Amino acid sequence: MNTIATSTPTPVVARAPAVRACLVELRCELLKLLREPAYVLPAVLFPVLFYLLFGVMLSGMGAPPAFLLAGYGVFGTIGATLFGVGVGVANEREQGLLRLRRALPAHPLGWLLARTLAAMGFSLAITALLAIVGSTLGGVSLPMSGWALLFVVNLSGVLPFAALGFLIGSLVGGNAAIAVVNMLFLPMVFLSGLWLPLTMLPDFFARLAPVWPAYHLGQIAFKVVGHDAGGALWLHLLALLVPALVFAHFAWRRLSSR
Repeated sequence: MNTIATSTPTPVVARAPAVRACLVELRCELLKLLREPAYVLPAVLFPVLFYLLFGVMLSGMGAPPAFLLAGYGVFGTIGATLFGVGVGVANEREQGLLRLRRALPAHPLGWLLARTLAAMGFSLAITALLAIVGSTLGGVSLPMSGWALLFVVNLSGVLPFAALGFLIGSLVGGNAAIAVVNMLFLPMVFLSGLWLPLTMLPDFFARLAPVWPAYHLGQIAFKVVGHDAGGALWLHLLALLVPALVFAHFAWRRLSSR
C-alpha cells in the first residue's frame, strides 16, 4: 500500500514588512511635526537667522565664518532633536498614547526609529540651509568632501541627543519637558562653545566645556572646518557614545514599563 505524504500548510500571519511600517511611522511623525509651526519655525529658522545675524551681518564678531557655520549646524541639530523627541515623547506618554501603541501589532522600535529619523530630516534641512547661506553670503568655502562631512556629522549627532530626548520624555510630562529642555539646551550649547570660541569665554567655562556632550559633537564638526581645539577624534566619539548608551538604556526601561 502506497501512502502519499501530505504537508499541512502553516498559517501565515499577514504583516506589513518592518521597513514599510517604519516608513509609515516616519511619514506620520513628519506630518505631525510639520503641522506644528511652534516647533518647525524655531527649529529650522532660528539657527539660520542667528547665523545670518552673527556670522554674516556682524562678520562673525571675531570668529571665523566656517567656525560659526559648523557651530550653528550643531546647535540646530541638537535643538531640533531635543524638542522634537523629548517634548514629543513626553506629550504622547502623558496622553496615554504609548500604552495604546503597545496594544498595536507593530514593533516598538519602529516608533523610536521613526522619531529619530524625523529629527535627522530636520537636521538635514537645517544643515542644507546653513550651507547655502554660508557659501553664498558668509564667505565659507569648503571642498565637497568638507560639506559632505558636515552633513554626516550633524545627521549622526542626532543619535546621542535623541537618546537624551527619549530619557527626558520618559521622566516628565509635556509642559515640564519644555522647561527641562530649555534649561538644559541653551546653557549647554553656549558653554560648549558653539556660538563663540571658548577662547572668548572665561577660562573657568573653557575647562568645564568637555562635561557637555554638545562640546564633543561641536569639536567633531569644528575638525571638519579646521577650527577645533584639539583632542583625538576617538575621544570625542567615545564621549558621545557612552552617555548615549546610558540614556538609551534607562529611557528604554522606563518607556517599555509604562
